[in-house]
Amino acid sequence: MSADNAVDAAPAPDDEGRRRGLRRIDLRRLGRAALLGPGGREWGLPAGGRGQRVPDAIEHLAKVHRLRHPGVGAAGIETLRRAYLLAESSHRGQMRKSGEPYITHPLAVTLILAELGAETTTLTASLLHDTVEDTEVTLDQVREEFGEEVCYLVDGVTKLERVDYGAAAEPETFRKMLVATGSDVRVMSIKLADRLHNMRTLGVMRPDKQARIAKVTRDVLIPLAERLGVQALKSELEDLVFAILHPEEYARTRAMIRANSVRPDPLAAVADAVRAVLREAGIAAEVAIRPRHTVSVHRVLLKRGADELGGCEFGRILVLVAEDADCYAVLGELHTCFIPVIAEFKDFIAAPKFNLYQSLHTAVADEEGRIAEVLVRTRQMHRVAEAGVIALGNPHTVDEPPQAADGERVDPTQPGWLSRLLEWQRDAPDPDTFWTALRADLAQDREVTVFSAHGGDTTGTIRLPAGASCVDAAYALHGEAGHACVGARVNGRLAPLRSKLRDGDIVQILLDETGASGPSADWLEHVRTPAARIAVTRWLELHPVPPADEEPAARAERPAYSADTAAEDEPVAVTDLAGAAVRLARCCTPVPPDEVTGFVIRGGTVAVHREECPTAVRMIGAGREPVPVRWRGGRPAGAGFRATLLAEALGRPRLLADLTEAIAGQGVGIVSASVEPPQEHRVRHTYTVELPDAEALPSLMRAMRSVPGVYDVYRAQRAMAAARR
Repeated sequence: MSADNAVDAAPAPDDEGRRRGLRRIDLRRLGRAALLGPGGREWGLPAGGRGQRVPDAIEHLAKVHRLRHPGVGAAGIETLRRAYLLAESSHRGQMRKSGEPYITHPLAVTLILAELGAETTTLTASLLHDTVEDTEVTLDQVREEFGEEVCYLVDGVTKLERVDYGAAAEPETFRKMLVATGSDVRVMSIKLADRLHNMRTLGVMRPDKQARIAKVTRDVLIPLAERLGVQALKSELEDLVFAILHPEEYARTRAMIRANSVRPDPLAAVADAVRAVLREAGIAAEVAIRPRHTVSVHRVLLKRGADELGGCEFGRILVLVAEDADCYAVLGELHTCFIPVIAEFKDFIAAPKFNLYQSLHTAVADEEGRIAEVLVRTRQMHRVAEAGVIALGNPHTVDEPPQAADGERVDPTQPGWLSRLLEWQRDAPDPDTFWTALRADLAQDREVTVFSAHGGDTTGTIRLPAGASCVDAAYALHGEAGHACVGARVNGRLAPLRSKLRDGDIVQILLDETGASGPSADWLEHVRTPAARIAVTRWLELHPVPPADEEPAARAERPAYSADTAAEDEPVAVTDLAGAAVRLARCCTPVPPDEVTGFVIRGGTVAVHREECPTAVRMIGAGREPVPVRWRGGRPAGAGFRATLLAEALGRPRLLADLTEAIAGQGVGIVSASVEPPQEHRVRHTYTVELPDAEALPSLMRAMRSVPGVYDVYRAQRAMAAARR
């Protein structure tokens, strides 16, 4: 938790007027004030030792806290004072790398939380959040002096020792914090404020350490701030990370913002027009211009694909009203008196985001064609939009939260995504697996809601990350019983397990009641949730499938022959190894006159591969000794040769019918066929065919190439080799 850095970067001249995040703390002034006690004297020095009174640091914190919570009494302020005294005395003598007293860090973190409206218990724990980790103070002492809640919060944000955990200390610390957050989200609130102050003061660190901390902030802390709805923290963290990891793009974007700030703001004229419309309609509302932060401007640039932005694109108009109904009244006036851009309308009041966010989004054009984005929300929605769960106060002082029909928590201070995260982390004991899965899970920034069905009846809802498949739904609904999933119905129709689910879909998972089925390695290409990925990976590790070239000879689809037993006229591959059975490898389907080589596999069988087969190349590279094999001439009675061919063509109607007709016209049987989805009007067909003899292969390929639209036909091995390079 502790940060060795300490110097605040000075904001750009236009930052203070345009910043929508949190007010920065002057650490130089704060560091001096933090050393002063009540009555204006320095700790450990006689009164008047300096000859100049400096305000006590706790007074500023108390002032901010009372401003956000007017009902805070003397007892609450006294608790903060005692916590500050314990923190200051415990950290006394500790300095940050910049030379500032260490107490400036917990005090700055607490002021950040106070400005967001955190209640007294959170502020108390924030003042003490580094004492157990960095001083001689114990959790028992914190519990005795400040109670169980404060002790729990302090313990939740205390890092695990690298001495005990080694390289796993960081992921295991985050696991510990997330588990604690599952019971009390205030743990993560303190961690986010702590990271914000550390990021603000990262300048004294080595560049490599700055980059490492910034990447963890980007991959873990910023997504957590987004999910907890703490937009004020998230936006500033994004800007700080952007400045470290992409300094050139950051500098260009900041220069663009500064250049726009000295020009007349066209949004001001649109905002005045909005005020006039609402005043005439008798709707009491506050109308303000909300500048975009740096990363937001950069995203708009990328979205537009332009080098410059229009004046109205550097900010949005914010309309605050008293009641929900007023939001829709404002929307009606805007769409009546201005030209609405319908594609930009979103109703996050009727359908809130999963991170508590509520607002109406729209865009309108005025008479001069200036298009402005407008956000409409109540003042309470605005507080929650800025501070998220912090604005909701102490989760332990509210009544028991209601439950949704599917058991999903409705209580926003204990969100469903966190419950699901806590469930799958139990199945990831390995720190590296947990760390990778956590980053992947947090990278999913959108959710879809689907309905589960059984026997035609809807039984509940499931929330999944956008892009989740039927396999994800199977594990979300059935846990490890999802291993037996053999199919799915989506909206009443059979659908492939790889099908991506969309908002409002009704999904029914079909399970193999015999338990004989299990996951396929292909499932890993379709799953998006860590729970499903971990479950499938673990099952595959416990049930390894032998490679195709090492399957027992008894499972071969064609009879095996040896040089001693083969009849003179049987065209098989033979080997000089006495008594060895021979089988043709199914990965490359060799046929005469292919150049071939062999390898002894389980049971003493010799598997015959084409010489350019990647499997053969891999086995030689691994030190496997090849066995000489050769073809025998002649034709066996009733026997044939299998080969896999790929045909690439321009997509058109009847292509499949024409290709199968061409194959049948050569007297060749089709064992299996598949068609890949079209890509840029091109399609690929794969056919496994049974040839009457090896000489039929060239003529078959010529016949397939003659089909209109087909521009290439080749053996499967070429595609495999290209994929493995």
